[in-house]
Amino acid sequence: MLILYTKLGCPWCREVLAFLREKNIPFEEREVYRNPHYFEELVKKSGQEKTPTLVLDGAILADTDAAAVLKWLKEKKVLSS
Repeated sequence: MLILYTKLGCPWCREVLAFLREKNIPFEEREVYRNPHYFEELVKKSGQEKTPTLVLDGAILADTDAAAVLKWLKEKKVLSS
């Protein structure tokens, strides 16, 4: 399951959310401002506090944008070329 850590008001997070929805990629959003547990989880998993950060099968793409997510998901075989 793809997990997406986001923060309220983050324009890059909105961009990645829109991209994932447009591509119909299933994911779980974990908003870190409203949920301190998710924030702790983000830091523990990624070693940093920035969003958007994606986690898929233990692999992490931190502090990213939609273009990098597209490339990463192709590498992970979630999206085809």
